[in-house]
Amino acid sequence: MRSLPIPFMPIYKQFAILFLFVAVLLTACAEKPKSVNGKYSFYILGKNGKEYLMQSDNLSNGELKPEISGTELDGSEMDRDVFVKNGFYYHLNRKSPLFTKFKLKNGKFERVAAVKLENFSIENFNWISADTLLLTGLNVKGYNQPEYALISVGSMKLISRGLSGIPKPKGKFTSMSIGFLERNEDKLFVGYTYHVAVETSNYLTSDTMYFSTLTYPEMKLLKTEKDSRSTYPGGINTIQPYSFADFKGDHYFMSCPGIALGNRPEMPTAIFRIKAKENKVDQDYFFNISNSAIQNHAYGMWYLGGDEAIIRSERKDLFKGLGDHYSTAHFEFYILNLKTKSVKKLNLPLDKGTRKQCVIVEGNTAYIAVNSTKEGNNVWLYDIKAGTLKKGIRLSGDTDFILRMDKLRD
Repeated sequence: MRSLPIPFMPIYKQFAILFLFVAVLLTACAEKPKSVNGKYSFYILGKNGKEYLMQSDNLSNGELKPEISGTELDGSEMDRDVFVKNGFYYHLNRKSPLFTKFKLKNGKFERVAAVKLENFSIENFNWISADTLLLTGLNVKGYNQPEYALISVGSMKLISRGLSGIPKPKGKFTSMSIGFLERNEDKLFVGYTYHVAVETSNYLTSDTMYFSTLTYPEMKLLKTEKDSRSTYPGGINTIQPYSFADFKGDHYFMSCPGIALGNRPEMPTAIFRIKAKENKVDQDYFFNISNSAIQNHAYGMWYLGGDEAIIRSERKDLFKGLGDHYSTAHFEFYILNLKTKSVKKLNLPLDKGTRKQCVIVEGNTAYIAVNSTKEGNNVWLYDIKAGTLKKGIRLSGDTDFILRMDKLRD
């Protein structure tokens, strides 16, 4: 005798249970795994203040939700100034104080190795080689002592650490900022400026930029030059890039005197050039962004190839002050021709978030992450040759800000 499928249960209830089982199974399959060994990485600030790390294999289409596909981060151990190289994440926790190498595996953020770095605040990182990392920074207590740390990231061992030859602040100046570093064989060319403390959380910046040439790896001072055409050269590149070398080896950097960095808005945001293999700023080159059609300050610069770069410029008519600078959507993206000094505005929604790592350039495509109040959070694809834009992957759900978008491997 054939037994009943489920004893004493009416057939309509059997079908109801079957449909419920299938629905649960489909829902589970639809949710993406917690970790994907992707090509790209997103650092997400959620609407409820949570922070997530999330990977993706593409930026051109689809949709990701950090609460489903992301890994929630421990805010006491991780921050937005994490940076990536060859699939690994690097971050300095100043409270520990450990400079740590992480990886994302099976939905978990795992520590690989760490090296102790006490009383050190990173201003810039530079890859000397695939395995050797140079950190330039300041002491945490005072931000007035320029230092360096040279690290082998393969073994996570400290090769050397010490004081750099950059002059300390003196006189009325109480602290400083190191904006960029360029290496030319056995020489380092470093841009920086000095600050005057006004209140506990406020400062003013010198009206002058300083540039020192140091020996490498000894970090001994050879010479120092000044330039007063603008101030605050570059910025902390663990958060956002402000310099690059072009196809000829010429090095470009942007000054940032706006209220969010230099706090000298009466001075112009400008782009400067250092010719290949020269350890001095080219006095014949000055691209005044604030006096161009942009008519505003800018933060962040990315190289597109050839003579072109992209910058992220604030709209001073759309925010009231530093208090709403981050939360108000007022940033625009412009394409710059470094040779002709022409500018072209991209037809993108207004972006929010004062400083972000939000552009990746691959071949003929620039991927631009935009947090729009009206259109949501999307990555846009800019075709560099055709000059066209189209919408790519969407980040939804708990996403409030895309703080970082990084290419995981070169």
